[in-house]
Amino acid sequence: MNTYLLLNSLAGGGAERVAVNLFKRLEFDKLFLLERDVKYEVPEEKLVFLSPHTNKTNPIYKTLFIPLYAFRLSRHLTKKDIVLSMLERANYVNIISALITGHKSVISVRMSQASGRSKWHPYNLLNKLLYPKADLIVVVSKSIKKELERNYRVSPEKIRVIYNPLYFDEIQAKKTEPLREYEAIFKSPVLITAGRLTKQKGQWYLLRVFKALKEDMPHLKLVLLGDGELKEYLADLSERLALKTFVWDRSKLSENFDVYFLGFQKNPFKFIARAELFVFPSLWEGFPNALVEAMACGVPVVSSDCKSGPREILAPNTDFEYQTKAPEFASYGVLMPPFEVKFKGAKEPLEEKELMWVDVIKRLLKDKNLRESYAQKATERAKEFDIVNIIKEWKEILGVWV
Repeated sequence: MNTYLLLNSLAGGGAERVAVNLFKRLEFDKLFLLERDVKYEVPEEKLVFLSPHTNKTNPIYKTLFIPLYAFRLSRHLTKKDIVLSMLERANYVNIISALITGHKSVISVRMSQASGRSKWHPYNLLNKLLYPKADLIVVVSKSIKKELERNYRVSPEKIRVIYNPLYFDEIQAKKTEPLREYEAIFKSPVLITAGRLTKQKGQWYLLRVFKALKEDMPHLKLVLLGDGELKEYLADLSERLALKTFVWDRSKLSENFDVYFLGFQKNPFKFIARAELFVFPSLWEGFPNALVEAMACGVPVVSSDCKSGPREILAPNTDFEYQTKAPEFASYGVLMPPFEVKFKGAKEPLEEKELMWVDVIKRLLKDKNLRESYAQKATERAKEFDIVNIIKEWKEILGVWV
């Protein structure tokens, strides 16, 4: 019997980072990838590619290719094997392949299924048809567990909540690495965020909020870590807001910019640890790794109270289904009313929620004691998600079949 990990790719997202962490600790025999994008260090002899596709391949084509992925995967498996998959297409491939081979399919659902897309999206139908057929579903929040039970009629006994792990000690080492050419940016106070430049993350709201903050705090800077399909839209919006904008692949670095798009960074922690605040305007989540990693860096956080994850992290003793309508200074960070899934332009006036973000960020920037208090609490909370604690839960569920 062998245990395998199955992913769409290793293209640099939060789920992929979690998967690599688990891969190292749980000693999977092979890592199967639907696509050929690899940005994380994994032994080449452990990798098996199921297609020549990349992140540039048309997503509709990749969706239609799911049955063929499943057939190709099945040729590597026996009935005694266990396959853990993460992200939707990989989950579908895992379940369909298990119908052929009879292997144990463990799928990981890492994102709110009720947010960010219409109820007519084809993945909603696939979820309803396929997810109940998985042998076990591991979710990263209580909120997602409830969604699966309500929306897809998955038996509660099939669902296990395991939060994402982080390497706390490794982050402590990496956060002190020198910034080198980026050092000058952090001579000024910096707001920072991290995540793919994609619709889910809502960074356009943050740019609009930052523009308002600059009126009172002209030396303030904003750093965005990550790459994605909204790069050009966000950079253009920043410039239309009359913000001096650095973009990693077309600008010459200096300390004279207001906004810095620094792209994907192998070590984001050295940047985050030097910021005044980590700001997280996501429109929907599963379990936001970047949020917990920022807390591990000892940085106070301001986060959207979106579905799902931030409330369970920052206010664990509250009702995980509640969403705040006003700023909530919670136990381990500040929760803010979530934004609408709606693109905004440079000329539209700030809405009420954006003005709330301006006021709260301004208060935190001016109150050093409040920032230091939240920084200390954030660090202590982050320790609870250390890999040492989380890996025990994974070993327990995978060990059922060993």
